[in-house]
Formats: sequence, structure tokens, C-alpha cells
Amino acid sequence: MGQLTAEIVPVTPFQQNCCLLFDDETRVGVVVDPGGDVDRIVAAIDRLGLSIEAIWLTHGHIDHAGGAMALKQALGGVAIIGPHQADRMLLERIEEQAKMFGVPGTYANATPDRWLEEGDELGFGSHRFTVLHCPGHSPGHVVFVDPDARFVHVGDVLFAGSVGRTDLPGGDHAALIASIKMKLLPLGDDYGFICGHGPGGRLGEERRSNPFLVGASSA
Repeated sequence: MGQLTAEIVPVTPFQQNCCLLFDDETRVGVVVDPGGDVDRIVAAIDRLGLSIEAIWLTHGHIDHAGGAMALKQALGGVAIIGPHQADRMLLERIEEQAKMFGVPGTYANATPDRWLEEGDELGFGSHRFTVLHCPGHSPGHVVFVDPDARFVHVGDVLFAGSVGRTDLPGGDHAALIASIKMKLLPLGDDYGFICGHGPGGRLGEERRSNPFLVGASSA
């Protein structure tokens, strides 16, 4: 088994971290949250020589799922997996979100081939991930945990020094903080994370210094 490797492709005016997760030996992997700029994502896939098995979505906001259907077509029909079905309404209104935000570009409503639930397992090659349902930023937000690599893709639940916004439809600040404290921090301080915008980090550093989380238990 090769190492789990990540390549970040910043996309759209939202500067969202579309993430290519792949095995550095087999070059097999997945695309997490293709928010748009599909040509740029495909170019990165080609440059890295990757074979993409699926598209994984953490949640249904336009900046994370707006390019999912176009990328699915560009990759020959690979499955769109996730998020939790509580985000169905967001995925069905991506085109409305584009009008609301007044953003240029081509965005399309997304239809997953599979919804995800707490405890579901996903993977590619020998890399296995567990799904955690972490509502708050959106009702159906999920995160992807690889315990072997001590890694979690947190989407927009947690950021380096901050947390996800909760002022959009379906947002709930109390639920968001509960998701972080009850599901993410107990994974362990040594877990590295990639988030939806900006730099990633380690959960322990967020527990110690994130102003929204200072004093939270890691177990």
C-alpha cells in the first residue's frame, strides 16, 4: 500500500479547496468537493496521472458541489457519493445559490448516486475511511476519517483558527460546536486535517488555540 496523498486545487471565486485524495503508488483516488472550475480539476488529475474512482461531497453548498455533475460527466460517469440526505434541498438548489451569490461560472444542481450516514465506510484501493455526520454548517455535512493515516477531511466544519459559518440556511452554531467537540476532537490531537478553505492543521492545535474551542476535551 502506498501513502495517502492529497493535492489541493483551489477553485472558483470562493477559493474552495477541491481535494484530490489518492494513493501515491497506484495513483488511484477520489475527488472531494469539486466546487467548480472543472477544467482545472481535470488538468490536475491528468498532470498527476490519477485514476479517479468517485466524487465525494462533504455538503451541498455551491462552492463544494457546484461542479460535481460536470466533473462526473468529464470522468466518464463516476459515482457522486455523499453527503447526508439532510442536504438534499441544498443540492437541488445550487443554481439558485449561484444567483443568490451573484457568482459567474457554470454551476449545476447535483444528484448523488449514494447518500451517506454516520458510520458508513468508503475507500479506494487499500485506504479506508469512516463517515461521520457533523451537522451545523449545513444539516447534512459529513467528514471523512482515515484512522490508519490519522487524517480527516473536515470540509467546512472546522478551519485553522476558526469554525464554519452558520448564518446560511440550515446553519446551527450550537450543533456545529457539538459536532466538533463530540466527533472531531475525540479522534485525537495528532490527527491532521484538510478543510474547505485555507490551510489545514492538526486537531490538537485547534483544541489548544482555536478561540471557539479552547478548553475542549480531546476525549
